[in-house]
Order: sequence, then structure tokens, then C-alpha cells
Amino acid sequence: MAKATKKQALGRGLSALLKDPENDIQSATDRNADKVVGNIVELDIDAIEVNPFQPRSNFNDEALHELASSIRELGVIQPITVRKLDFNKFQLVSGERRYRASRLVGLETIPAYIRIANDQESLEMALVENIQRQDLDPIEIALSYQRLIDDIQLTQEKMSERVGKKRSTITNYLRLLKLDPIVQTGIRDGFLSMGHGRALVNIDKKADQIALYEKIVGENLSVRNTEQAVKAYREGKKGSGKSNKQTSKKPDFVDDTIDKFTEHLSVKVGITASPKGSGKITIPFHSQEEFKRIQKLILGQ
Repeated sequence: MAKATKKQALGRGLSALLKDPENDIQSATDRNADKVVGNIVELDIDAIEVNPFQPRSNFNDEALHELASSIRELGVIQPITVRKLDFNKFQLVSGERRYRASRLVGLETIPAYIRIANDQESLEMALVENIQRQDLDPIEIALSYQRLIDDIQLTQEKMSERVGKKRSTITNYLRLLKLDPIVQTGIRDGFLSMGHGRALVNIDKKADQIALYEKIVGENLSVRNTEQAVKAYREGKKGSGKSNKQTSKKPDFVDDTIDKFTEHLSVKVGITASPKGSGKITIPFHSQEEFKRIQKLILGQ
């Protein structure tokens, strides 16, 4: 108990240091920066603003009040992480649920790790920490991955290393963003699982995606049943053309595998095959980097 009291007192001391205008720390090289950056400090909750880069957009009210009750009884066990913006002004990097719950119970201060980061670093930290530690829905995770690609310019391989996920896992999440917004909302609201979404993404026409989505919800279809429905849809679509040559069905070993090629390589693989089984595989690439990525996946070098 004495150890905990000493640590809390130290946090209050660092808080006083941050409020001293003569110790306005703006970089890791400033005087006394080593005493603050990376340490737990009791910060005034009113000195902290929410992070505009926060990927989570839905906060369950019931879960938030349960967390607030826990904080009222036990305090904030896990500190939030903030970055310093200005004199005695901070911005959340991670821990918005704890921050919101602490406000609900009327806390005036909250324990926080302090980081010094620019906007890009803050965005990356917020996205990576949330992907790794928060219970985001599949669409929120997909949007976080997409922002790491668009705003941080991370390749899927680099992102795989940064977040500790397989590249194929990241690809599966990103493909969900091809779904119609109505279907995406269904996943976010829990009407569909990620498995349902992965099956539906193989339907290009958005109106048909929505029609099957309504069927899934209305008939409570399993993921397996959904996959079968998508396969039947695609086979029916192939049989609706005018030319026998255009609509000739590929051998089952090809038809069952083409999506796996596309998913594994993250490019739209083309496969043509005769009824006798001969054919060719076409793998497009749009840059030297993409060529090398595909080469590594295929050849392992």
C-alpha cells in the first residue's frame, strides 16, 4: 500500500511540474522531459481533449456505465495515453472509454502516460493501439487498416509487422470495405458476422448484395449457407449470357480456387480453362513493388 501511495504522490508531483510555465516541455530533449515522457502522470481531466483520429465511433452506453461503476469503486487501473499539444494541454491517443467513463463519475484527474508526437505519429499510435487492444467491430478495424494505408502510407506487409497480424488477415478486413454501406452497417450492428461479409464481397452488384443480406437476416442463414447462396448466384449469373463461349462453365477445380488465388495474392487473378482442364493463370501487377510482393508470396524469396 505504501508503494502505491508513493507512486501516486510521484504522479501528482509530475503533474505540478507540467503546470509550471518554466517547464513547458515540447520535445524529448527539453529539460525535465525524461521525468515526464513515458511516465504515469495525474492529469487534470479538463486539460485533455479527445482524439479526432479515434477509429472507434460506437460506444456502448451500457458497457460505458459498467466501466464507470468499476472506476467509481476501484479507480482507473490502466492509465490512458496522451500526447502533449501545448502548455498543460493534451490529446488522447488511446483510452477514450476510460476517459469518458471517468468523466461520467466526475473524476477531476486521470492517470496518463505522456507521449510527444506529431499528428502523423499520433494517428498511427491511435490506430495501431486500437486495433491491438480494443474491441472494434470488423468494419472499424477495416477502416483503421485503410487509414494506415492512406494516411501513413504503410504497405500491407509493413502494416502486418506493425500490428502483428498476418497479411491475409488484413486483406480479408480490407475487402469488407467493398461491401455496400447498408451491408457494412449490418456487420457493425451485429446482424452479420465477418464470415458473412467475406462471402458477400464476392458479389459485385451492390443491389444483389443487399438482396442476399436481407435473405441472410430474414432466414438466419449460417456462413456456410451464405457461401452456398453466393456460389449459386455466381453460377446463375454466368449462365445468363448470350454466347455459349462467353458463359462456358469453368471446371470445378478452377471455380473453387480462383477466389483463393485472389485473396492470397491481393490482386484480381484471371484463370481461363477448357472443359478438358487445360488453361492459363494471369496475375496482373501495377508496380515493381507489387511484382516483388507477389514474387515473394509465390516463390518465398
